[in-house]
Amino acid sequence: MSGHSKWHTIKHKKGALDAKRGKVFTRIIKELTVAARAGGGDPDTNPRLRTIVADAKSVNMPAENIKRAIQRGTGELPGVTYDEVTYEGYGPGGAAVIIEVLTDNRNRTVGELRHMLTKHNGNLGESNSVAWMFSKKGYVVVDKSAADEEKLLNAVLDAGGDDLRDDDDNWEVLSSPETFPQVLEAVKKLGIEPDAAEISMLPQNYLKLEGKQAQQMIRLMEALDEHDDVRHVWSNFDIEEKEIEASLA
Repeated sequence: MSGHSKWHTIKHKKGALDAKRGKVFTRIIKELTVAARAGGGDPDTNPRLRTIVADAKSVNMPAENIKRAIQRGTGELPGVTYDEVTYEGYGPGGAAVIIEVLTDNRNRTVGELRHMLTKHNGNLGESNSVAWMFSKKGYVVVDKSAADEEKLLNAVLDAGGDDLRDDDDNWEVLSSPETFPQVLEAVKKLGIEPDAAEISMLPQNYLKLEGKQAQQMIRLMEALDEHDDVRHVWSNFDIEEKEIEASLA
């Protein structure tokens, strides 16, 4: 049971990304700048940049916006310097939370995240307070109706992927972070557009939340998703799909 994947795939299907396209653009521009600064401005020799350029194109970001963001990263254009920071903490019911941010002001961001967690019955923790509960993996979610299991499994394994997991209506494709770009490309070559694709922190075990704690957790996840500096949020909660859908309706 992967409550976290349900959260993201349900939000995706409800068109949350399209509804917040301006926010998505802002986040992707930051990521393009950071990736170009870290590994150079050529997507052919910078796999991380190549993945983010593909994300930018998938939400119809204009080519000029992509180019400018990369040039700010390489120093060809002036721009803001963003730091990549990971925070750890706990949500309602003791659910572990990992928050990855891109920020130009660490003090402001950590203060806002601490306030947000406290408001939703959680708290910010020390470094590695929860990270040990997760494994870093390439992670692709595919709707079962879009894929033939055998063809998908063969393509994933041939590309260096690790596993194909059954999660109710979805297939979860797992790989090492290093083989993730090839695995994602292999999935797309089958004519499949994934519901989610990222380098992810996957929980080793899940914590079941129900009732009030489940609703508080969903509100916390929505608040974190809304924060301009937050790039990714991972958690080990497991909440019934109908509870998530009811909250997002």
